[in-house]
Amino acid sequence: MRFLVLTAFLLFSSLFYAQYSVASIPEKLRFNVDAVIRNNEVSIQVLSVDQMVYQITKVVTVFNASGNAFADARIRYDNEVKVKNVEAVIYNQFGGEIETIKKRDFKDIAAADGFSLYRDDRVLYADFDPSQYPYTMKFTYEVETSDTGAMPQWYFVPGYGVSVEKSTYKISCSSKNLKPIIKEQNLAGLDVKVNNEYNTITYVAKEIPAFLGETLSPSHHYILPRLSVRLPNFHFKGYSGTVNNWQDLGTWIQDILLDGRDELGEPTITKMRNLVKGVQDDLEKAKIIYRYVQKNTRYVSVQIGIGGMRPINATEVDRDKYGDCKGLTNYTKALLRAVGVESYYAVVESGSTKVDMQEDFADLIQGDHVILAIPYNNSYYWVDCTSQINPFGYLGDFTDDRTVLVVTPEGGKLVRTESYLNEENAKQINGTINVFEDLSMDAQVTIQTKGIKYDLRMALERESSEHIKEYYKTLWDNINGVKVKNYSFENNKDDIVFTENVNFQAENFVAKNGEGYLLSLNPLNNYTYVPPRDRDRKYPFLVQRGSFEEDKIQIEIPENFTISSLPEDVFMETEFGNYQAKLQKKANGALVYNRSFFLKAGTYQKELYQKFRSFLRTVARMDKQKIVLIKNAP
Repeated sequence: MRFLVLTAFLLFSSLFYAQYSVASIPEKLRFNVDAVIRNNEVSIQVLSVDQMVYQITKVVTVFNASGNAFADARIRYDNEVKVKNVEAVIYNQFGGEIETIKKRDFKDIAAADGFSLYRDDRVLYADFDPSQYPYTMKFTYEVETSDTGAMPQWYFVPGYGVSVEKSTYKISCSSKNLKPIIKEQNLAGLDVKVNNEYNTITYVAKEIPAFLGETLSPSHHYILPRLSVRLPNFHFKGYSGTVNNWQDLGTWIQDILLDGRDELGEPTITKMRNLVKGVQDDLEKAKIIYRYVQKNTRYVSVQIGIGGMRPINATEVDRDKYGDCKGLTNYTKALLRAVGVESYYAVVESGSTKVDMQEDFADLIQGDHVILAIPYNNSYYWVDCTSQINPFGYLGDFTDDRTVLVVTPEGGKLVRTESYLNEENAKQINGTINVFEDLSMDAQVTIQTKGIKYDLRMALERESSEHIKEYYKTLWDNINGVKVKNYSFENNKDDIVFTENVNFQAENFVAKNGEGYLLSLNPLNNYTYVPPRDRDRKYPFLVQRGSFEEDKIQIEIPENFTISSLPEDVFMETEFGNYQAKLQKKANGALVYNRSFFLKAGTYQKELYQKFRSFLRTVARMDKQKIVLIKNAP
C-alpha cells in the first residue's frame, strides 16, 4: 500500500512539474521568442449594470530579460475597483516551485506618473527580480468593480516576440440586456473556437506562434489578434449611460462630463472681450485667446475617479492657472464661448504612431488625450491647449492625421485631424562652404523646416547655448571637430516655418588620400537610415508621413586645387519617391551641389520591401559621394 501511495505521489508530482516545465512547451512555440503564454484566462461575470466580477489566471514562461514584461504581475485599482485573491507563484525551468508571493507581500503604491496633481489610482505589484532564465510565473487574482463601462479588452497575443499555448476569454451576463458587443480583430488563420450559448460567450485560442516585430510595420493594433468588448448599457465612476454609436457617446460626454463645467466669472468674460475688442474675424479671435491660454496657464495632469475623464471646472483653471488636457481644453472652449467663437471638445488617441478611433465600435476605452476643434469655413482648426509653444492650428506628430471624436451639440462625430504628408514635411538647406588651403572649412548654413520637420526643430529656440552647440555637433557628426561660432533662429508661427542660421568651422574637413584629397559633396544632410533586410517579411510596411528635402550647397575651394573630374548626375524615380543630385562648376571655380529627396507616404505590400530598402540604401550611398581634389604643383 505504501508503495502504491508513493508511486501515485511521484506520478502526480511528475505530471504537475511537467505542466510548467519548459520541456513541455511545443517546440514551434519556443523558437525565437522572449516568452510563451502557457495559459491566459479571464472569466467575467456581469451581474448588473453596475456590478461586475472577473477572475484572471496568467501563466507565462520567460526566456530572457526582454520577456519579463509579459510576466508583469501588477493590478491597477481605485475606489470603484476592489482586488481579491492575489497570488504569484514562480517555477524553475523544470516546473519546480521557487517562490510564492501572497497578497500581503505585494507592493501597494500610488499610481503616480510624474505629471499628476493628484490621483486615487493605486497599483499592486509583485516585486520579483529573476536570478535565472527560463522561469515561469503563475499570476492569479479576482476583481470586483462597478465600472462596467471599462470592460477588460483582450489580446490573445499580448505583444511581439511572445507565443501562446492557450488563451481563453469568457463573459457571462445575468440578463440579455447586459449582453456585450464584441468586435473580433485579426483572428483569421488562427485556431480560435467560439462558443455562444445562453448568456455566455467563450473564446478559446490555442498554439499561436509568436508575431515578430518588423521594421516599419503598422501599429500592433492592426496586426495582433484581439477582442474589443463593451456593454451598450453601462456604469462608470458613479454614472450610467447607454451608448450604441459615436453620436451617443458624444452626447454622454457632453451631458455627464462637460455640462456646466464651462462657466466663467464675469470679470474673466469682460477681460476676454476686451482682448478681442475691434476684431471681427472668429479665427483671429481664436488666435488671441489661444495665445492668452499659452501665456497664462501650465499643464498638470489630474487623474482621480471620474476626473480621469471629466475636466476641471473652467473657473478653477482660471483661478489656479493650471489643468490637464481636459481642463485646459474645456477652459479654452469656455473663453472662446465668451467672445462668441464656437469650438468643440475632441478626444484623440495620441502618440507619434497614428491610431484611429474604430468607426464601428464606440467605447470609453479609446482615446487618451483631448484637443480643441474650432469650426471655420466648413473645416476645422485644431489646437492642443496643453502646449505653450505650438503655433495656433499646429498639432505636430502627437495628434496629426487620425480619426478623433468631436463632441458637438448634436452628439459625437468622427473627424480626421490635420495631416502632414509628403511635400508638407519639408526641409530646405542653403549653405556656403569655404575650404581653405590648410584643409579646414568655414560654413554658413540656413535650414528651413515645415510640417512635422518643424515639430522636430522648433524647441531649439528654448534650449541653452551649450545644448544647441552640442546638438549641431551631433547633427553634423560626419564632420570632424565641428565648432559652432554663432547661430540665430526665426520662428514664423503664422506660416509655421522654423529657420536656423548657423556658422561653424571644422579642421581637416578635406581628407588626404594618396596624391589627392577627398571632398564630401553633401556634408550637411547625409541620409543614413537603411532598414534591415527582413528577408521573410510577413506584414506590409508603412511610411507614415513622407518628406521632401531640397539642398543647395556652394563649395568654394582654394585656387591651388583642381577637380579631377565631375561625377555624373544622379536621378532615381520609384513608387516610393525620388532622388536626384547634380554637381556644377561655376566660372569662378566654385562648385554648386543640388540635391533633392522625396519620400512618399503610404502603405506598401510586403513584396516591395526589398525594393524599398534598395532605394534607401542607394540614397544613403549617394549622400556619401566624394570627389578628388588635386593640389597644383607650386
